[in-house]
Amino acid sequence: MTIRIEKVDLPGIGTRHDLVTESGRRLSVVAYRDGERNLGIFDVEDPDACRDSIAITEDEAEALADLLGTSVAVSRLTALTDSTSGLYTEQLELAPDSPYLNRPLGDTKVRTRTRVSIVAIVRDGGVVPSPTPAEVLRGGDIIVAVGTRDGLEAAGRLLSNGPD
Repeated sequence: MTIRIEKVDLPGIGTRHDLVTESGRRLSVVAYRDGERNLGIFDVEDPDACRDSIAITEDEAEALADLLGTSVAVSRLTALTDSTSGLYTEQLELAPDSPYLNRPLGDTKVRTRTRVSIVAIVRDGGVVPSPTPAEVLRGGDIIVAVGTRDGLEAAGRLLSNGPD
């Protein structure tokens, strides 16, 4: 399937980017010159008529982008691990007594020690996609990891107990 995105300059206003879905529906993001943004949903019968418009803040736009990006990334990882023998995705909860609590992710050296990749952290109902080594781990974090079964088990032990 080809993704169709159209750019429309709105003189004196800003820019509108339209995503035309496979079913022919049109969604838009209007970026105003002053930094404001609106999401638009167009009428199915008249693709030039906006059915509804929702004003969103910069933080909301970023959260929506993270949500969509993370959702797609996790779905792709799950599909990849479903079709690839020996590769698994697992969610590891950071224990309240973990030696890495309130420390940067990089201190764990998970990838070096276990050959497991941390692809996201689920925290307080949100997601930190592709966390950097500087991301500080908090109690209750769910760490989304990809690796072999042995590697994931070793990562779970490492996060719970520290290095062997």
